[in-house]
Amino acid sequence: MRIETLSIFPEMFETVMATSILGRAREKGLVEYRGHDLRSWTHDAHRTVDDGIYGPGPGQLLKPEPVFEALDELLASEPATVLIFAPQGERFTQAMARELSEHQRLLMVCGRYEGFDERVYTRADRCVSLGDFILTGGELAAMVVSDAVCRLLPGVLGDEQSSVDESFSQGLLEYPQYTRPASYRGLEVPEVLLSGNHAAIATWRRKMSIIKTAELRPDLLAASGLAEAEIQQALNAGNDERAEEPHPRA
Repeated sequence: MRIETLSIFPEMFETVMATSILGRAREKGLVEYRGHDLRSWTHDAHRTVDDGIYGPGPGQLLKPEPVFEALDELLASEPATVLIFAPQGERFTQAMARELSEHQRLLMVCGRYEGFDERVYTRADRCVSLGDFILTGGELAAMVVSDAVCRLLPGVLGDEQSSVDESFSQGLLEYPQYTRPASYRGLEVPEVLLSGNHAAIATWRRKMSIIKTAELRPDLLAASGLAEAEIQQALNAGNDERAEEPHPRA
């Protein structure tokens, strides 16, 4: 996969794309990254990419000309899926990350200031939003999408099962997890996890995943498609299962 960004701050990406999982993916040749400076498609001495807004009101918008010209050139020889970040965009989810991971080339266009001239959005294959909050620019959003997408590519994670078991991958939050020591300051690891019984552990994890989702993200549970009988069975067992979990002292 090739991931590309179009931004007025392309230098922001290099550290992220060269570190940890993303860095290892690039070293293995599983991901190629290219950053493009939007100012390269300006034609004045000041390399101007923004201008004032028509009508009353403060703020600057990114002009359409540099974006259109950049996309014309970048897409001329090879197609790409163009993502533009905007408040009105589709909410970015794990399902979208999985879908995008199947594309060969992603080109993410990062806004600044008050956003883009409205005509820029006509060049997007998808407009994307991370959520109902405002960032200074689209660069951080592009980094988040890059990370979420790249970890789903075959060979990127050391254990392919890791991306399957994670929160949201099954429509549920991930079950509680523990590591050594088994007992710490009176907080105990549930006995079933120490039993070595893989079937019992799998059953416990499934139940706890349902319980955790019901308590913290009931909206996910409602959309999960799980059978009502399985949900009720897990919730009915919830008090006993929760009794095994450690709870911090007040």
